[in-house]
Amino acid sequence: MYTLVPSLGFCELCGVSSKTVSNTIGVCVSCLRSYGEEALKIARKAHRDYRQSLGLPPDVPKSGKLKCSICVNECYIPENSSGFCGFWVNKGGTLSPLTANPSTGIVMWYFDPHPTNCVAGPVCAANTSRGYPKYTKFRGVEVGYYNLAVFYIACNLNCLFCQNWEHKTMLFDSRIRARYVKTVDDLTREALNSRVTCVCYFGGDPGPQASHAIAASRKLLATKSQDAIKRICWETNGLENPMIMKQMAELSLVSGGVVKIDWKAWTPEVYEALTGVNGLKAVERLKANVKLVSEMAKERDDPPLLVVSTLLVPGYVDEEEVGKIAEYLATIDSSIPYVLLAFHPDNILRDLPPTSKKHAEAARREALRTGLKEVYIGNVWLLGNYY
Repeated sequence: MYTLVPSLGFCELCGVSSKTVSNTIGVCVSCLRSYGEEALKIARKAHRDYRQSLGLPPDVPKSGKLKCSICVNECYIPENSSGFCGFWVNKGGTLSPLTANPSTGIVMWYFDPHPTNCVAGPVCAANTSRGYPKYTKFRGVEVGYYNLAVFYIACNLNCLFCQNWEHKTMLFDSRIRARYVKTVDDLTREALNSRVTCVCYFGGDPGPQASHAIAASRKLLATKSQDAIKRICWETNGLENPMIMKQMAELSLVSGGVVKIDWKAWTPEVYEALTGVNGLKAVERLKANVKLVSEMAKERDDPPLLVVSTLLVPGYVDEEEVGKIAEYLATIDSSIPYVLLAFHPDNILRDLPPTSKKHAEAARREALRTGLKEVYIGNVWLLGNYY
């Protein structure tokens, strides 16, 4: 449990003072909902200042002639510059990865023993035996086996609270970056380890480098022995081009894996204040991709193909945000598992407390009210009586 020195934040618009108002963001959630663009002008400053200090584009590029359609940002990248993610660049009018080689990615990995702190842990085959015997050989936890946790060093969001924020600094340090340039074959070789039953792509976010992960996954499934369990999983913000999302989900569908989509907020202004990208476009893309994967999920009963998660950022991602997301999920399919994750302060959003237990419990009740059948609270060890 965190020991915190009580502090108060102030909203620059309405003047409200609270432990759950961030001075970094500069405005409260009520003003974001009520005043829209006026509130966002204040909230955007933290994103722009931070990104400029790292050498990343302060905003989604719109002045260039080369369009990237890999994700919802749809950057128009100027020549000799990068998109918002920093990984895709305009080289002489051609869209190119930062590695200059489409078959390589900037990626690292490690072996994470089961059971592991996975967003889909409450429903995945590795922890619950859902999908036995096709997708797991075990009844119970796959003790003695591993998840290959594959961390992609790039992201198309700028979450102020990012838990893995180091990827931004790694991306533009050429000496560090060189250590993590890996081929599809490099990744496939690691995943073929006989003790690996899950391969989970995360980051950063796997979206900007999805082509690398998709190629490695296809090769893995084509190369593995017939009886080997190799579940392909994704932990993503869900903003990929739907054609890319479909390919990602197909690999999870056939392998027994899970697509874990992290839905940050429902209100577009709240989404943008937390992530730095156009919230209206992001929420619409999330709706489309969640619906797409949920339709594909009907082809497999267990384990669930789709899991949606939301981080309970104190003061900003409240019961109203959770309830609206849950209502949408319930209209699509009430069996979609929904995981509410406890927050702790990190990166540049360190002026908020961790999530309070009563916040998490109220959010869960609100999600269940919509008719969702499976709602879980994750990172419960972070919860406390903070506000």
